[in-house]
Amino acid sequence: MLRSLQARLAAMLAVGLAVLSLFAATASFRVLREEINRMSDSALQETAQRLVPLAVMDILDRDQQSSAERIAGVRTHGELLTYIVRDQTGETILQSHDANPAVFPAALKPGFASTDTHRLYTETVLQGTVSLTIAEPLAARHRAGIEAALAVVRPLVLLVPLGLIGAWLIVRSGLRPIRRFCDGIAARGRDDLSPLGKAGLAIEIEPIADSVNDLMQRLNRALTAERSFTANSAHELRTPIAAALAQTQRLISEAQGTPIEKRARNVETSLRTLVRLSEKLMQLARAEGGRILADTPQDVRPVLQIVVEDIRRAERSNVLHLKLPEQAVLSRIDPDAFAILARNLIENAVRHGSDAQPIRVLLSDEGRLSVINRGSVVPADTLSRLNQPFERGVTTVEGSGLGLAIANAIAQAGGARLTLRSPASGMPDGFEASVENLRNGEF
Repeated sequence: MLRSLQARLAAMLAVGLAVLSLFAATASFRVLREEINRMSDSALQETAQRLVPLAVMDILDRDQQSSAERIAGVRTHGELLTYIVRDQTGETILQSHDANPAVFPAALKPGFASTDTHRLYTETVLQGTVSLTIAEPLAARHRAGIEAALAVVRPLVLLVPLGLIGAWLIVRSGLRPIRRFCDGIAARGRDDLSPLGKAGLAIEIEPIADSVNDLMQRLNRALTAERSFTANSAHELRTPIAAALAQTQRLISEAQGTPIEKRARNVETSLRTLVRLSEKLMQLARAEGGRILADTPQDVRPVLQIVVEDIRRAERSNVLHLKLPEQAVLSRIDPDAFAILARNLIENAVRHGSDAQPIRVLLSDEGRLSVINRGSVVPADTLSRLNQPFERGVTTVEGSGLGLAIANAIAQAGGARLTLRSPASGMPDGFEASVENLRNGEF
């Protein structure tokens, strides 16, 4: 079953053209055959009427003979039309040199008659005492009909393929505005929900374009409201959480050595988790709705180096091994967005990697960022869900489940894809997160 509209229309036109051509050829052949029979009958009648007077004069000028006389030919040739002259008794008195008496039935009435092999015409003179019958082989008419049919079919053999090609080109040209419309949708960025242009679209396609534009407007409003709610909620939570954290820390200092101190420290831990969660939510809102690409490419090596050093100090970790290329890695990704992406990948490796095992942060000359840590292998079904918000593997480490989702959102916003592997490349275990196409303004 053809799923392409262009192929379906072209096939329908091709079948229609072929059927129409076959019908036209059949009708033309029947018309030509009837015309050939009519003209042949007319020629047969005209020839007989011209031969009758000549035959009568020849008979009257000759002495009566006991046998039929065969007209001698001027030169050797084959006769298409043969004739025979008979008297009132049916005796043959004159015939053409190629005439075969067996072809001519006896007692023929004036006019046309047909046998299995010949078309006959009989003409009488001298009050019916002399009759002339002229015969034409039906095979000659059949050959003429075949030649006429070939004369009709030969142009069709050339015209039908040209017609099919023309139908394909016409359909392709007619569907060009639809292809431009589809290409315009495909070429749009991930967050580009502006209305689509309808210039050049057929009237039948404009309602589809209007429906798509209406759908994108509604989707844009829904996404804007969702991102605004996430960002505003995270921002509004920061102040009361900070105030509650300050009050809790003061309570800890006042309650040292009492049973309340342990409970206050538990509250502090929960408040710090809320701080990290609100920060991650703000990062996710920016990744999903913010401006990810910069106007001009910039070198991402210094940004990555700053992020690694900051995590080393904050996590008190000496297991981070950074490897940067010697030449600049230019990318259009916004430096702040790249810092958020790299920080989330590295923090995920630090928190979920094996203790005291090295964590490798690699930036290649081709613009591929990889973060690799040791640890147990993550099951495939879990691995496929880790780039979704609030998805976490089997672990006892505290976390929000948003780090990889934020990195994935930033990568998708720039037209790239975050790839997760476990075990890591070339290792029996571990976890690897990589983002490609940072170089040359691509992301």
